[in-house]
Amino acid sequence: MDVTPLIPQGRQIIESYGAGGFKVSGLAFSGPTLVLPERTAAWPIDGIADISLGHLDAVFSHEPDIEVLLIGCGTAMAFIDPDLRDAARARGLALEPMDTGAACRTYNVLAAEDRRVAAALIAVE
Repeated sequence: MDVTPLIPQGRQIIESYGAGGFKVSGLAFSGPTLVLPERTAAWPIDGIADISLGHLDAVFSHEPDIEVLLIGCGTAMAFIDPDLRDAARARGLALEPMDTGAACRTYNVLAAEDRRVAAALIAVE
């Protein structure tokens, strides 16, 4: 069944992941990638432990506000620094860490429901 007609117009969709990158709405991205509802860009981090509030500026400045940021941690889920999680929550953003594959699939489901979601993804091989 082709679900693409169910995707809201202009919404980014993660088509594939692996081999160190992602294919999002027809475009290839290498390395860590940030997927916002209407655009996708490189995400300049080395790993999950490096995430700071500054790495989330594009998410915080998005209009309308993003409610949930799915964090694809690579091959396995990793815990997010509690101070970072609390600071994001204070700004109205829930951080949801999971493995990268789960983050890609979950993003697509929530995007199809027209939810205010973004995904910050660490690439896997």
